[in-house]
Amino acid sequence: MKLYFYTKENCPLCDEAEEKLEMAAEETDISWEKRNIYQRDEWLEVYQLRIPVIETIDGRVLQEGMVSYGELLAAMKTS
Repeated sequence: MKLYFYTKENCPLCDEAEEKLEMAAEETDISWEKRNIYQRDEWLEVYQLRIPVIETIDGRVLQEGMVSYGELLAAMKTS
């Protein structure tokens, strides 16, 4: 499975979410791509108030805002 991780610089919530995503990725068969919302206007418009956001390539949001390791891992294993 491939995921997108929407983030921005100087975002403590994003840093925490990235650590949890890295740990969960070690336990599952997923790959992920980090996307800075300031690289594209459409990302900024959609995600600016929601980051961090972890979603599947088909647009299903697994976690956003306060990311929970347990919930993220469970969502990754069922997707």
